Amino acid sequence: MIFKKLTTALMSALIVAGASFTHDAIASGSTDAQLIERGRYLASVGDCAACHTTKGGKPFAGGLGIASPVGTIYSGNITPDKETGIGAYTLEDFDRAVRQGIAKDGSTLYPAMPYASYAKVKPSDVKALYAYFMNGVQPVSQPNRATDIPWPLSMRWPLRFWRMLFAPAPVADDTPLADHSAARGRYLVEGLGHCGACHTPRGIGLQEKALTDASPLYLSGGTVDGYLAKSLRGDTKDGLGAWSEADIAAFLKSGRTAHSAAFGGMRDVVQDSTQHMSDADLGSIALYLKTLSPVRAAEPALKPDDAAALRLRDGADTSNGALTYIDNCAACHRTSGAGYGGTFPRLALNTVVNSDDPSSLITLVLKGGQMPWTKAAPTHYGMPGFADRLTDRDVADVLTFVRSSWGNRAPAVTVDQVKTLRHTTGARRQPARPENG
Repeated sequence: MIFKKLTTALMSALIVAGASFTHDAIASGSTDAQLIERGRYLASVGDCAACHTTKGGKPFAGGLGIASPVGTIYSGNITPDKETGIGAYTLEDFDRAVRQGIAKDGSTLYPAMPYASYAKVKPSDVKALYAYFMNGVQPVSQPNRATDIPWPLSMRWPLRFWRMLFAPAPVADDTPLADHSAARGRYLVEGLGHCGACHTPRGIGLQEKALTDASPLYLSGGTVDGYLAKSLRGDTKDGLGAWSEADIAAFLKSGRTAHSAAFGGMRDVVQDSTQHMSDADLGSIALYLKTLSPVRAAEPALKPDDAAALRLRDGADTSNGALTYIDNCAACHRTSGAGYGGTFPRLALNTVVNSDDPSSLITLVLKGGQMPWTKAAPTHYGMPGFADRLTDRDVADVLTFVRSSWGNRAPAVTVDQVKTLRHTTGARRQPARPENG
């Protein structure tokens, strides 16, 4: 899936703590209701509220803490309050911050703010966003919170070189794009949607290894907060090769399809952002994603295999993985691995199950997950966490069983992989049993 935790991290510093802006009103005639409404829609596409609104807090007032490799960054107040928010931003100040990552005082914003993606946003869309934030958002007086990054890592000046190395120049082209077109889809995916922030692998400098589809690494998958943000390319085994355009659009609108359901950070993306997008834009994204070539050369397609289901039903498989599955998983996902369409995701031939990286599966088993609330699919389902019920060995065995049954073809899961994620995700300790002391 497309996942959100790193998406949250990458948007959280749009206005980092301590930034100060100056404000001029938008040019006369540009603050009409239509422009403000367009800006509201674009802010939803960019999922700004998810990073700049704390649980129970005022919209866009900031304060959300996001863990980074060097410490915690807190999102800024982006309401039009003149003292603590962005009410003093000019349009030019706003543009420089959003598309270049440069604060009014000339310092570079932390790359938790995805300005490398926002550089693709057209000037007219930046203007609409500015109109919305200045005229469609209630001002909130809430001072920005300083980061918890220790000195000397807290020094900003080295970030200038990161920006020079890894952030492209903002686009100048403001040509409108046709509705429901691959070009419109590419624009949304690469720009405001900043899908690559989670779904593209990162380099040693934590930069995205590719920012456009000129590279096969773009949208080929990345790991975020214990989850795998899956490949969105055309691979059938672990990408979107077996998904139709309608499947992709339905997933983004409802958070579930016959293939899978949104979980982890992607749950929030669907709930807060993509479900509110127009059908035309969802169709454009789907159209574009289906143009992406596979990462790997042609590989044999996965084929259904009912041998595992027959062994489970006959009681012939007495391995720890099979018995753990029967005791904990089969009631919802069934002995056939078929699940229940739109309710409990199928595991058989599932692209998340068949990804080489099992991080998402391990984290889901340990911590559980919930589908998003959406207007298109309002019924809400969840999966409990099993961290305090299953040992590391149990989790490794049951996931190895799942990844090798019903036609699935993925590497085994190791105890060390489970142990590592149990620690890094903050999951509960495994139960005390003789085999683990």
